Amino acid sequence: MGGVVSAVVVPLAVEHAEQVLAIYRAGVDEGNATFETTAPAWEAFDAAKLPEHRFAAVEGNGKVLGWVAASRVSDRCSYAGVVEHSVYVHPAARDRGIASTLLRVLIESTERAGIWTIQSGIFPENAASLAVHERAGFRVIGTRERIGRHHGVWRDVVHVERRSRPSLERQLDWAVSCAASRAGRPTPMGVADAGPVRSPESSRSSVRSAEWPACHRWRRGSPVPGQRS
Repeated sequence: MGGVVSAVVVPLAVEHAEQVLAIYRAGVDEGNATFETTAPAWEAFDAAKLPEHRFAAVEGNGKVLGWVAASRVSDRCSYAGVVEHSVYVHPAARDRGIASTLLRVLIESTERAGIWTIQSGIFPENAASLAVHERAGFRVIGTRERIGRHHGVWRDVVHVERRSRPSLERQLDWAVSCAASRAGRPTPMGVADAGPVRSPESSRSSVRSAEWPACHRWRRGSPVPGQRS
């Protein structure tokens, strides 16, 4: 996958768990990365992150320099193409373009899977994160003021998102699969049986349409989300 100085970006797997969580803890301890006050156990982290949309930047000696991972925002089919992501970089590996490269690989993997929105919430004090997201094509949607308490202090959160243009074929796959699921029929040939979408240069398969929640809101002729009519 894409190179980062002397590192490569690879699918984030269990062998990276200890270092990934250590980087997470460093972000937690700095105080401007998350509302969380402790890093999760690997089992919770693994269950929450989509396997086909999580990556680690790893040096040749096996050291993890950073990671990015996405999660679903909802089980409702209306939001099947929306994910929320986090990106963390080891404190000693910053200012090397690692976060930018990780975001690029995440964007590539989600676009191939037909995901139309990547979103995140960032503390306004985290100027470096806001800047790297802007360079990656994210835009600020707005600020939720005093939305949560962090160590006894009310904090604002800046919401950012990046819109992609998923393929119409992928949208139709979801629609047909959702309609079949609601009717209790097998998914038609050519949808779930068409094979997985591959993440960039990865052997891990992306989400098949049958894995997304059932949807009844799509109608033929509806605009593709993220596109202007």
